[in-house]
Amino acid sequence: MKPETRIKELFNASISAKQASAEMLVIPISKASELIARSLKNHGKILTCGNGGSAADAQHFSSELLNRFEVEREGLAAVALTTDSSTLTSIANDYDYDQIFSKQVLALGNSGDVLIAITTSGKSENVLLAISAAHQKNMAVVALSGRDGGNIPSELQGEDIEIRVPSQSTARIQEVHLLVLHCLCDLIDQKILGH
Repeated sequence: MKPETRIKELFNASISAKQASAEMLVIPISKASELIARSLKNHGKILTCGNGGSAADAQHFSSELLNRFEVEREGLAAVALTTDSSTLTSIANDYDYDQIFSKQVLALGNSGDVLIAITTSGKSENVLLAISAAHQKNMAVVALSGRDGGNIPSELQGEDIEIRVPSQSTARIQEVHLLVLHCLCDLIDQKILGH
Protein backbone atom coordinates (compact mmCIF):
# COMPACT_ATOMS: atom_id res chain seq x y z
CA MET A 1 0.00 0.00 0.00
CA LYS A 2 1.27 3.44 -0.89
CA PRO A 3 1.94 5.78 2.06
CA GLU A 4 -0.47 8.32 0.55
CA THR A 5 -3.28 5.73 0.51
CA ARG A 6 -2.59 4.71 4.11
CA ILE A 7 -2.55 8.34 5.23
CA LYS A 8 -5.96 8.91 3.65
CA GLU A 9 -7.28 5.76 5.35
CA LEU A 10 -6.08 7.02 8.74
CA PHE A 11 -7.63 10.44 8.19
CA ASN A 12 -10.92 8.82 7.23
CA ALA A 13 -10.80 6.50 10.25
CA SER A 14 -10.27 9.50 12.53
CA ILE A 15 -13.12 11.41 10.88
CA SER A 16 -15.44 8.40 11.24
CA ALA A 17 -14.56 7.99 14.93
CA LYS A 18 -15.27 11.67 15.54
CA GLN A 19 -18.58 11.55 13.67
CA ALA A 20 -19.74 8.49 15.65
CA SER A 21 -18.63 10.17 18.89
CA ALA A 22 -20.43 13.42 18.07
CA GLU A 23 -23.72 11.53 17.99
CA MET A 24 -23.13 9.83 21.34
CA LEU A 25 -21.13 12.29 23.42
CA VAL A 26 -22.86 15.65 23.11
CA ILE A 27 -24.88 15.23 26.32
CA PRO A 28 -22.09 13.86 28.55
CA ILE A 29 -19.65 16.55 27.31
CA SER A 30 -22.23 19.25 28.03
CA LYS A 31 -22.91 17.86 31.52
CA ALA A 32 -19.18 17.57 32.23
CA SER A 33 -18.61 21.20 31.24
CA GLU A 34 -21.37 22.27 33.66
CA LEU A 35 -19.84 20.21 36.46
CA ILE A 36 -16.32 21.55 35.90
CA ALA A 37 -17.42 25.16 35.47
CA ARG A 38 -19.51 24.98 38.65
CA SER A 39 -16.50 23.68 40.59
CA LEU A 40 -14.26 26.46 39.25
CA LYS A 41 -16.85 29.17 39.96
CA ASN A 42 -17.06 27.88 43.55
CA HIS A 43 -13.26 28.15 43.96
CA GLY A 44 -12.69 24.44 43.38
CA LYS A 45 -9.84 23.01 41.35
CA ILE A 46 -9.49 20.40 38.65
CA LEU A 47 -7.09 17.46 39.09
CA THR A 48 -6.18 15.44 36.00
CA CYS A 49 -4.53 12.05 35.52
CA GLY A 50 -3.80 9.37 32.95
CA ASN A 51 -0.97 7.19 31.62
CA GLY A 52 1.11 7.56 28.45
CA GLY A 53 -0.86 9.46 25.81
CA SER A 54 -3.58 10.00 28.39
CA ALA A 55 -0.98 11.61 30.68
CA ALA A 56 -0.17 14.00 27.86
CA ASP A 57 -3.89 14.75 27.48
CA ALA A 58 -4.20 15.33 31.24
CA GLN A 59 -1.32 17.81 31.11
CA HIS A 60 -2.70 19.47 27.98
CA PHE A 61 -6.11 20.03 29.57
CA SER A 62 -4.59 21.35 32.79
CA SER A 63 -2.42 23.80 30.85
CA GLU A 64 -5.40 25.08 28.82
CA LEU A 65 -7.20 25.88 32.09
CA LEU A 66 -4.20 27.34 33.92
CA ASN A 67 -3.05 29.51 31.05
CA ARG A 68 -5.83 30.09 28.52
CA PHE A 69 -7.62 28.31 25.71
CA GLU A 70 -8.71 30.68 22.91
CA VAL A 71 -9.91 33.69 24.88
CA GLU A 72 -7.98 35.93 27.27
CA ARG A 73 -9.02 35.30 30.86
CA GLU A 74 -7.55 34.73 34.30
CA GLY A 75 -6.06 31.31 34.93
CA LEU A 76 -8.28 28.56 36.26
CA ALA A 77 -7.15 26.21 39.04
CA ALA A 78 -5.95 22.91 37.57
CA VAL A 79 -3.23 20.43 38.53
CA ALA A 80 -1.93 17.60 36.34
CA LEU A 81 -1.00 14.74 38.66
CA THR A 82 1.26 13.31 35.96
CA THR A 83 4.01 15.94 36.01
CA ASP A 84 5.95 15.80 39.29
CA SER A 85 8.56 13.11 38.68
CA SER A 86 9.89 13.20 42.26
CA THR A 87 6.41 12.62 43.68
CA LEU A 88 5.53 9.95 41.10
CA THR A 89 8.73 8.00 41.60
CA SER A 90 8.71 8.26 45.39
CA ILE A 91 5.16 6.91 45.61
CA ALA A 92 5.94 4.15 43.09
CA ASN A 93 9.11 3.23 45.01
CA ASP A 94 7.84 3.53 48.59
CA TYR A 95 4.33 2.17 48.03
CA ASP A 96 3.15 0.98 44.63
CA TYR A 97 2.86 2.36 41.10
CA ASP A 98 -0.91 1.86 41.30
CA GLN A 99 -1.03 4.57 44.01
CA ILE A 100 0.79 7.35 42.12
CA PHE A 101 -2.41 9.30 41.50
CA SER A 102 -4.59 8.25 44.45
CA LYS A 103 -2.10 9.46 47.06
CA GLN A 104 -1.94 12.84 45.31
CA VAL A 105 -5.74 13.07 45.13
CA LEU A 106 -5.98 12.34 48.86
CA ALA A 107 -3.37 15.02 49.61
CA LEU A 108 -4.53 17.74 47.20
CA GLY A 109 -8.22 17.12 46.59
CA ASN A 110 -11.05 18.80 48.47
CA SER A 111 -14.80 18.52 48.49
CA GLY A 112 -16.15 20.29 45.43
CA ASP A 113 -13.07 19.67 43.28
CA VAL A 114 -13.29 17.56 40.11
CA LEU A 115 -11.02 14.73 38.97
CA ILE A 116 -10.56 14.27 35.23
CA ALA A 117 -9.57 10.59 34.88
CA ILE A 118 -8.40 9.55 31.41
CA THR A 119 -7.94 5.92 30.34
CA THR A 120 -8.56 4.56 26.85
CA SER A 121 -9.16 1.03 28.17
CA GLY A 122 -10.95 1.88 31.42
CA LYS A 123 -8.69 -0.65 33.13
CA SER A 124 -5.73 1.41 34.36
CA GLU A 125 -5.50 0.49 38.02
CA ASN A 126 -3.82 3.73 39.08
CA VAL A 127 -6.61 5.75 37.44
CA LEU A 128 -9.31 3.56 39.03
CA LEU A 129 -7.71 4.07 42.46
CA ALA A 130 -7.62 7.83 41.80
CA ILE A 131 -11.38 7.73 41.19
CA SER A 132 -11.87 5.91 44.50
CA ALA A 133 -9.69 8.48 46.27
CA ALA A 134 -11.70 11.32 44.71
CA HIS A 135 -14.88 9.83 46.15
CA GLN A 136 -13.22 9.65 49.58
CA LYS A 137 -12.60 13.40 49.28
CA ASN A 138 -16.18 14.08 48.11
CA MET A 139 -15.02 15.05 44.63
CA ALA A 140 -16.93 14.49 41.40
CA VAL A 141 -15.26 12.58 38.56
CA VAL A 142 -15.29 13.06 34.80
CA ALA A 143 -13.88 9.90 33.20
CA LEU A 144 -12.76 9.78 29.59
CA SER A 145 -12.70 6.21 28.34
CA GLY A 146 -13.16 4.08 25.24
CA ARG A 147 -14.04 0.58 24.05
CA ASP A 148 -16.55 -0.91 26.53
CA GLY A 149 -15.52 1.44 29.36
CA GLY A 150 -13.60 -1.30 31.17
CA ASN A 151 -14.04 -0.95 34.93
CA ILE A 152 -14.94 2.73 34.79
CA PRO A 153 -18.76 2.35 34.88
CA SER A 154 -18.67 0.30 38.10
CA GLU A 155 -16.42 2.90 39.80
CA LEU A 156 -18.56 5.96 39.06
CA GLN A 157 -21.25 7.26 41.39
CA GLY A 158 -23.46 10.24 42.12
CA GLU A 159 -22.95 13.07 39.64
CA ASP A 160 -19.89 11.46 38.02
CA ILE A 161 -19.84 11.46 34.22
CA GLU A 162 -18.30 9.00 31.76
CA ILE A 163 -17.39 10.22 28.28
CA ARG A 164 -16.82 6.93 26.44
CA VAL A 165 -15.51 7.00 22.86
CA PRO A 166 -17.23 4.32 20.73
CA SER A 167 -14.05 2.87 19.23
CA GLN A 168 -11.75 -0.12 19.75
CA SER A 169 -8.63 1.68 18.49
CA THR A 170 -6.40 3.35 21.08
CA ALA A 171 -5.25 5.92 18.52
CA ARG A 172 -8.81 6.85 17.51
CA ILE A 173 -9.90 7.04 21.17
CA GLN A 174 -7.00 9.37 21.98
CA GLU A 175 -7.80 11.56 18.98
CA VAL A 176 -11.39 11.92 20.13
CA HIS A 177 -10.30 12.50 23.74
CA LEU A 178 -8.30 15.51 22.59
CA LEU A 179 -11.34 16.91 20.77
CA VAL A 180 -13.50 16.26 23.86
CA LEU A 181 -11.02 18.17 26.03
CA HIS A 182 -11.05 21.08 23.59
CA CYS A 183 -14.86 21.07 23.63
CA LEU A 184 -14.75 21.19 27.43
CA CYS A 185 -12.28 24.10 27.35
CA ASP A 186 -14.51 26.05 24.98
CA LEU A 187 -17.68 25.42 27.00
CA ILE A 188 -15.97 26.16 30.32
CA ASP A 189 -14.74 29.49 28.97
CA GLN A 190 -18.28 30.34 27.83
CA LYS A 191 -19.69 29.50 31.25
CA ILE A 192 -16.94 31.25 33.22
CA LEU A 193 -16.86 34.38 31.04
CA GLY A 194 -20.62 34.50 30.48
CA HIS A 195 -20.45 34.42 26.67
